[in-house]
Amino acid sequence: MKKRGGWRAATFKQKHYNYIYPFMQNIIFFGDSLTAGYGLADAKSESFPALMQQKINAAGLDYYVINGGLSGDTSGGGLNRLEYWLNRPIAVFVLELGVNDMMRHISPARVHENLDAIINKVKAKYPQVKIALMGMQLPVFIPQLPLTDFGQLYSKLAAAHQLVLVPFFLEGVAGQPHLNLRDGLHPSAAGYRVIADRVWPVIRPLL
Repeated sequence: MKKRGGWRAATFKQKHYNYIYPFMQNIIFFGDSLTAGYGLADAKSESFPALMQQKINAAGLDYYVINGGLSGDTSGGGLNRLEYWLNRPIAVFVLELGVNDMMRHISPARVHENLDAIINKVKAKYPQVKIALMGMQLPVFIPQLPLTDFGQLYSKLAAAHQLVLVPFFLEGVAGQPHLNLRDGLHPSAAGYRVIADRVWPVIRPLL
């Protein structure tokens, strides 16, 4: 119920925003807790999508960021809930999923299949959409996982679909205690600022 309520609120906010700013183009950040801003004191201002909106505003660009993150989500879960987020015009789609699949020992082949299906659905609905793929790497403390296969699936998807790729979304932040929450898995507000500064040069040319 909580999730659905949040979606309804997001829908109302989007309609209201479009009424006031009818020429804004939408950018959807679609992912898991790393997109949602899990654990932050104020995800509306400190999360990765929120920081991207701040950079967009500072650049004077007419884009509206929509945070489509859901904590705990997997590539399969993302595929199942994608249709809801496609019910609005999309100019740019930023995809960040897969790390929870890895930690749950879901096979790289299945993750590839799910992410490929997400990309195909977005492109089928909006043929002119620009897509950026946020790559992931496995945490070194998780044993017995196919590191090579997971490391390659993002580059293969990017090549197959001609996507913009960030090879490792958490580069410079993963494994740095001062840039992560106490769980050691999720970036802190400072960590997201590092990520945003590094990813912005990749996103900016898409706008």
